[in-house]
Amino acid sequence: MDHSLEALRRDYQQGKLSELNAGVDPVSLFNRWLKEAQQAGQLEPNAMTLATVDAIGNPHARIVLLKGQKDRQFIFYTNYQSQKGQDLLASPKAALCFWWDTLERQVRIEGSVEKLIDAENDAYFASRPRNSRIGAWASQQSEEIASHAVLEEAFEQLDLEYPNEVPRPAYWGGYGVMASRIEFWQGRSSRLHDRIDFHFSMGNWTRVRRSP
Repeated sequence: MDHSLEALRRDYQQGKLSELNAGVDPVSLFNRWLKEAQQAGQLEPNAMTLATVDAIGNPHARIVLLKGQKDRQFIFYTNYQSQKGQDLLASPKAALCFWWDTLERQVRIEGSVEKLIDAENDAYFASRPRNSRIGAWASQQSEEIASHAVLEEAFEQLDLEYPNEVPRPAYWGGYGVMASRIEFWQGRSSRLHDRIDFHFSMGNWTRVRRSP
């Protein structure tokens, strides 16, 4: 068997995406696809690549988890002092990408980014498992550390410091990506994939089909 990268390929045959099936509301279609990814047993169906650009134009990408969705807003939470937080402070725009291999589907989302209000941040933080809340305090995200033991020691100290309620750190909270573009990609045989691209302007979504 040839294991070279050039030989790695598959013929996508799980489905197709027509204009009739896509409809005119990309948010509804996204939520339907997300539900189908959950039902298909996709590992971490809400995992998405978040791409940002720093103050001097260098791109950065990482996987984060979608933790909320309402209207055109796609929500995730992080440490505001992290690399992604610094990027979004310098350039408050982002791109998201979901890949659901079980269904041979991809969704790309682009838009401006804004911080959530404290009440929303507090409500979500309070819903997290206690250890995750302590972890938000223990990890100074993106900062250089000497070893993993540094995190473990900080966690143990904070566990003692907060025996009951664990408050939300002021530097921790959510962002909402306000989608201005959502593109749906469905793998098709012979690389003749379906791409339906939605753009938001003047209060309305418009839709086009693009060549793969």
